[in-house]
Amino acid sequence: MNRLLKKENLFLRVALGFGLGVVLGLAAPKVSLSTRVVGEVYLNLIRLMVLPVALTAVFCGITNIQSGALLKKLGLRTVALYVLMFLLSAGVSLLVAALLRPGRGLVLAALPVYEGEVAEPTVGSFLINLVPTNLFDAAARGNLLALILFAMALAVATVAAGEPARPLITAMNALSAALTKLLGYVMELSPLGVLSLMAAALAQYGAGIFGALARYILCCYTCCLMVFVLVMVLPAWLYAKAPLKTLLTACGKIALVTLSTTSSAATLPTTLQVSLEDLQAPAGVSRFTLPLGCTINMCGGACSFCCLALFVADFYGVTLPLGTWVMLVLTATLMNMAAPGIPGGGVVLGASFLSLAGLPLNLMGPIGGIYRLLDMAFTTINVEGDVTANLILSRSLGQYPPAKE
Repeated sequence: MNRLLKKENLFLRVALGFGLGVVLGLAAPKVSLSTRVVGEVYLNLIRLMVLPVALTAVFCGITNIQSGALLKKLGLRTVALYVLMFLLSAGVSLLVAALLRPGRGLVLAALPVYEGEVAEPTVGSFLINLVPTNLFDAAARGNLLALILFAMALAVATVAAGEPARPLITAMNALSAALTKLLGYVMELSPLGVLSLMAAALAQYGAGIFGALARYILCCYTCCLMVFVLVMVLPAWLYAKAPLKTLLTACGKIALVTLSTTSSAATLPTTLQVSLEDLQAPAGVSRFTLPLGCTINMCGGACSFCCLALFVADFYGVTLPLGTWVMLVLTATLMNMAAPGIPGGGVVLGASFLSLAGLPLNLMGPIGGIYRLLDMAFTTINVEGDVTANLILSRSLGQYPPAKE
């Protein structure tokens, strides 16, 4: 019991809640529907935390770079490559998910109904909304992209202001730490929330929800595999001239760690060792790009949000316009660079993407119950992206492949 209650074993408690929710949903459907209020409160808590956590994480991520000179030293080339890989990963994931359509053709006891409105931004409204006249009004309307851009601009200005702005950095770091702790408390309620939402979903839609989740898992893993091949392996092999067998063997070693830890940070020592010893990547570039990539290079996040948004949209029979997808991809690019480093943080990000698109969050409960299984794939793709990006950057600097003796 003590092991189950440990912080790092939150996923075990969530899995237990998922299992109990299945039992409750099958054994007592009416009771399950009446206790859905617990799950709704849990979802509201997640909605409540999305905005403050995202804004403080973005602000602190920039201002904690110690100086403007170091901010420049990060290099447009490095950040540009990470952004490009994220966008390519999103494109590949959307294509694969659009072909598989895991949310369509499901056999459910009741037809899912959604009466809300999907966000449909035009080019003009999209550009206007990037610069709101009132930040509080933007927050109330859920204009997350505009608020994130404001947080980024304020952070850059704070760094440029130097010593006079130091108290603001200190205050925001303190607020970020407090919010992260508070979000950790909210995530501790995940077992109850997942139990309630899973039971309600099973009572409402029947056992067909299992087929939906199985197809969703298959879609996510397929997207991750295609991103790994097309966005990572091929460029590293063809452009960086990395030996294909050596590259795949190195990625396999790293995957063994990511699949067990689901943490990019915990895998970093292995990532560095494999990059330097197995792939013979240059030490100077590797020790700079790999820790940075561990923080802001989130190709697995692109797979995650694309599959989730399309799955939920199809589940409820909703079509997302092109403008909505553009808005989602841009926001995801910024938010994944400041993803909260807590257990289940991906659930919070997923909820924010759905809210941004105007989609319901009801499926986040069942998905939260299987998120550990999904996170294994997403984290692996995140880290493999760091490894291959490091080789590509080293090649562009003329430091890879190593000269033969």
